[in-house]
Amino acid sequence: MPDKPSYLGLLNAIAVAEARAHEYLTAWIEVTPSSDVCAVLRTVAAREGEHGMAFAKRVDELGFQVRVKEDPEHARRMEIARSDRSDLEKMKAFGLHKVDTGNKPDVFDDFFKDHSIDIWTGELLGRYIAEERDTARLLRGCYQQLKAAAGGDASAAADDRLDAIESKIDAVCRAVDELRQIVCAQSMPTATS
Repeated sequence: MPDKPSYLGLLNAIAVAEARAHEYLTAWIEVTPSSDVCAVLRTVAAREGEHGMAFAKRVDELGFQVRVKEDPEHARRMEIARSDRSDLEKMKAFGLHKVDTGNKPDVFDDFFKDHSIDIWTGELLGRYIAEERDTARLLRGCYQQLKAAAGGDASAAADDRLDAIESKIDAVCRAVDELRQIVCAQSMPTATS
C-alpha cells in the first residue's frame, strides 16, 4: 500500500467538485436560449469535466480511489441549471459572476504551500489553476454582457458592492469547505482496489 500523500484530500476534492460542476453546466447548456452563453458554458463545462477526470486519474495513479461524499446542494444546483430562470439569474445563483478576483488573492494561492507535491501533480495543479482563472474571467465577461443586455439599472453600483461582499464571504466559505474536505480525506482509512 503506497504512502498517503499529504495533498490527496485536495486532489480528491478537486476531482469531485469539477465533475459536479461539469454536470450542472452541461444541464444548463441544454436549456440556455443564448448561443453566446452556450459557447462560454461549453468551454467551461469541457474544462470542468476534463479536470474532474484528470484529478480522478491522478488519485488512481497514486494508488487510491476518489471518494465521493454526498453533496446536499447538488440536487438544488441541477434544478437551477435545468430551470427556466434567465441565464443572468443562473449566473448569480451559482455565484459564477464573482469568481474572478483579478489580481487579488484567490482560493488557489495556497495550493503550492505543500512542498511535498510531486512533479506530475504539480504540473496538473499548475494547468488546473491557470485554466480556472481563465474560466473565471470568461464567466465574468459573460455575466457583464448579460447584465448590460438586461439594462443594468441605477442599483448596479449597489449590486457591485453586494457582489464584492458576497465574493469575500464565498471565498471564506470555499476555503473552510476545502479544509474540511482535506481533513476528512486525511482521516479516512486508505483503501486500494
